Amino acid sequence: MTADESISGDARAGAELLGPMIVLAGGVLVGAINIYLAASLLPTAVTDLGGASFYAWNMTIYLVAMVIATMLAGRFLSRWGNVGAYLLGFAVFTAGSLACALSPAMAVLLASRGLQGLGAGLLSGLGFAVIRSALPPRLWTRGTALMSAMYGVGNFAGPALGGLFAQLGSWRPAFAVMAVVSAVCGAFVPRVLPRGERGGLRAPVPVGSLLLVMAAAGAVSVAGVLAGTLAKVVAVGVAVVLVAGFVIHERGSRLRVFPQATYRSGSSLKWVYLTLGLLACGVAAESFLPLFGQRLAGLAPLVAGFFAAAISLGWSITQIGSSSVTGGRAVRRLRVLGPVLLAAGLLVQGLLQREETPLWLVAVWVPVLFVAGAGIGLAYPHLSVAAMSSTRDPEEGRRAAAGIATVTSLSIAFGTAVAGVLVNLGGGSMLDSARYVLFGLALLCACGALTAHAANRTDPAPAADREPRPASSP
Repeated sequence: MTADESISGDARAGAELLGPMIVLAGGVLVGAINIYLAASLLPTAVTDLGGASFYAWNMTIYLVAMVIATMLAGRFLSRWGNVGAYLLGFAVFTAGSLACALSPAMAVLLASRGLQGLGAGLLSGLGFAVIRSALPPRLWTRGTALMSAMYGVGNFAGPALGGLFAQLGSWRPAFAVMAVVSAVCGAFVPRVLPRGERGGLRAPVPVGSLLLVMAAAGAVSVAGVLAGTLAKVVAVGVAVVLVAGFVIHERGSRLRVFPQATYRSGSSLKWVYLTLGLLACGVAAESFLPLFGQRLAGLAPLVAGFFAAAISLGWSITQIGSSSVTGGRAVRRLRVLGPVLLAAGLLVQGLLQREETPLWLVAVWVPVLFVAGAGIGLAYPHLSVAAMSSTRDPEEGRRAAAGIATVTSLSIAFGTAVAGVLVNLGGGSMLDSARYVLFGLALLCACGALTAHAANRTDPAPAADREPRPASSP
């Protein structure tokens, strides 16, 4: 084969993979955008619909539904294959978005948000799971980098889009826009995705595991909106107990959500998931940074919102370079460096907080937050590939990949709840609240360096060093 023929072949292969990557990334993106989209729109919606007493349940219902759906993504793949599962995810999300746009009352809006969450969770779980069959193994790292970058883009685009429509005083068109985007992505599914393997049509649903994690997700989400520090601490404590119950139940059950390797002694998968979760907890700072920017630096709401998105921007951009790293030793270092950099960025940001912050210091905040987000981008794609490569069994591999989205969604909710408790500790001092949140999240994220080290120790040969293994065969 000549050099020209080789280049031409690579170009054709790249063009063939472009369609699947757009669909996979689009599915994760619409779900990520909607995590924060409604938060910007809800004040306007309450003015229109009433039901202010149900305000807090908007995020709770969406996140609980999203977490549950991500846990079932592998089973939907087994039953309907790539195309069928994706069509279902986009259809449910589109229906939920249209229902939100047409909601005549707050109760209907909340139910519609639950439907949206189911579609978004399924699409997020599928985005990671389908990479195994839609892309060759050599592109798994870049594929997972693109998927996880969509969380960062969504955290930026959600508040921006919601804020734009809220500024115009019209919240319904924002949901209609999301419905159109979802429908367009769904129309491409049969044309660009491989059908994938179908099997295990009668695989039972792990009801016990789902109930436990649903209760835990609900407790975490409620903790983030409860008034009073004690109430928040109790809710977070209940969530921790329920998560522990979930792990105990999964270890002793034949019907599992996560792969069996997660609970096997000596396996690195549990440490990989824990590191991913601790990285995702750092994203929770974005929910409170606009508040700190407005109260401590006097920033306008729109400016404060974009400033807070520096973490997501650092996350998304850094992954472009990080995903190209293939050396085993370098990969192991990035797994540990990521949590360290994230924790250091949040720590420095906490030290930089001041009453009546001068403009020059505000300008320093942005690169510091960017560096913190870069810590997520350095480690996340390599940890994701480590999860996907943890087993040769196709069914277990789909569960391992879908678990990435489950861990990410639940950890963002958990981190937000913890940050809500820390805000209350500041009492009437916004400066103290800002420091408690940033120092607390920095400490939490720093634990990720320990779990990443444990993952490296139990898995001395990262995916980058292994012989590429074939994806599941259709």
